[in-house]
Amino acid sequence: MSHPVHTTIDGLVQRPSPLSARQTADRVESLVRERGLTVFARIDHAAGAEAAGLALRPTELFIVGNAMGGTPLMVSAQTAAIDLPLKILVWEDEAGQVWLGYNDPVWIAQRHGAADSPVGLKLRAVLQQLAEAAVQQT
Repeated sequence: MSHPVHTTIDGLVQRPSPLSARQTADRVESLVRERGLTVFARIDHAAGAEAAGLALRPTELFIVGNAMGGTPLMVSAQTAAIDLPLKILVWEDEAGQVWLGYNDPVWIAQRHGAADSPVGLKLRAVLQQLAEAAVQQT
């Protein structure tokens, strides 16, 4: 089942998840690894906030990718390296809705003057498939 995609923030693709933030984040990590990508980091911003005595709803950031995917985009536009590796964010909003979001790789390519590069479309397809699988109820 396809979920609506929201793009209220320039370049950011957002998908609602029917799962908890933890379940969604765990699925993201598992799916990234299953697809042969590297999880360079999983950052729990809420835990960081709590350690500093602050409150933040569940918010986890993943830094993911591999050289075969990102390097061709950097060859087309080396400044794209500022936006790579790719990032996936899982968060719970003030209404309790869980979201999965990522920067659209086509937007990243356009941002860096590589709009004609086919790499953005390939990376977009990978993230779309990953996001769709992560937010499906089993």
